[in-house]
Amino acid sequence: MMADEEAIPICAGSALADGGQGVRFQVSLGGRATPAFVIRFEGQVHGYLNQCAHVPMELDWAEGQFFESSGLYLMCSTHGATYEPDTGRCVGGPCRGGALHKLRVEERGSEGEATVVWLPERDIQPLAPV
Repeated sequence: MMADEEAIPICAGSALADGGQGVRFQVSLGGRATPAFVIRFEGQVHGYLNQCAHVPMELDWAEGQFFESSGLYLMCSTHGATYEPDTGRCVGGPCRGGALHKLRVEERGSEGEATVVWLPERDIQPLAPV
């Protein structure tokens, strides 16, 4: 695990409801600004690059809308690929067998005051300050 000072705060834990709206943020992938997101599923937070495994298009239907209507799967708004929210594995559509790129995220702090943080990795880093 990386040191706490390397954890990047994304949002308050209370901003994420099970199967509800996600929170978008930007990362640097190979020096390029790349969209990412966090969601909550079955009480746990999960983070992914916001790129479909079929074609690297953003998944959300509207800002932060990643789940399909039942709240059980993430769905790509462009080609309808469906993903397991906890693993990112594609379970339907044109990318079957593929997966979203999972990010290391954690929920830290006490209940009611928890913060969702992202832990950067070697290839995926925070955007450089402008």
